[in-house]
Amino acid sequence: MTGPVRTVTVVGAGTIGLAWTTLFLAHGLDVRLSTGRADAERAAREAVELFAPSLPVPPAHPDRLLDRLLDRLTIEPDVAKAVAGTDLVQENVREQLSLKQELFAEVERAAPDHVLLLSSSSSLSADALGATMDDPSGLLVGHPFNPAHLMPLVELVPGTRTRPDAVERAAAFYRSLGKVPVALRRPMAGTPANRLQSALFREAVHLVAEGYLTAEEADAVVTGSIGLRWAAVGPFQAFHLGGGPGGLRRMLGAVGDRMAAEWEHLGTPGLTDDIVRTLAEQTERAYGQGADAYRRLAAARDVRQGAVLAALRAGEDTGRADP
Repeated sequence: MTGPVRTVTVVGAGTIGLAWTTLFLAHGLDVRLSTGRADAERAAREAVELFAPSLPVPPAHPDRLLDRLLDRLTIEPDVAKAVAGTDLVQENVREQLSLKQELFAEVERAAPDHVLLLSSSSSLSADALGATMDDPSGLLVGHPFNPAHLMPLVELVPGTRTRPDAVERAAAFYRSLGKVPVALRRPMAGTPANRLQSALFREAVHLVAEGYLTAEEADAVVTGSIGLRWAAVGPFQAFHLGGGPGGLRRMLGAVGDRMAAEWEHLGTPGLTDDIVRTLAEQTERAYGQGADAYRRLAAARDVRQGAVLAALRAGEDTGRADP
């Protein structure tokens, strides 16, 4: 990638791929969407209609973005044609290693030498993804947090053969979209956000499976307490503030032993058929299911999430450390 990114190829038209497509179009990029979906054009239009109203970039009105979609979006099922002459590839096909390896090997043969290759994978390493490539130095994981069009975080996970400048260029690209890229120091199993989310979800599953709470009540506990707290400050800063002027050192000195002892009582539930059935039935009863419910819930989520992000942006200068 020797100059500014103007053309992006999105491979895969699931929820993540369509969210990326909408965001890229909103930022004036030419987007080639490579997918085997027969309904790709309709799916892209519906995604823009659903996701555009919550985008923080102008023009956010879906009608105007639909016009831009028609002007800037190309549907190209042939991967080789879709990546020829492109500046950047964002891959979003299903989490199957052999499929992704075959895809990146094909992309390497057809794409320009300078292209930056980014995978939205949440569980596969860049080394594994590029194992069949001759030169995977431009490949790394660029994992968004769902919903990808709205949430700021993108986790960058390089492989052992990824060039440092590829990570820097990926970070610069995502920043140009208003994202907050965070690069790992070295590869790991999974990604930080998903590991943290999984730890909380595991305990939520335990509480519901053991009958302490319903799924809806567990959601209310999170959104009414730590969810609000963590929207403003992360766990370390929260406990740093909890220690008053003495900070985290004082906080852990006072309650650290008790906190560590409580870790012994955290649950380790399995996702058995019975537990999955219980979780699914309670969640469906609380929120509904099917395409109509998804669109309604996703739209409401994005409105609320967008309002939180707007409030955080409005207050972003407050509380910054003095130079």
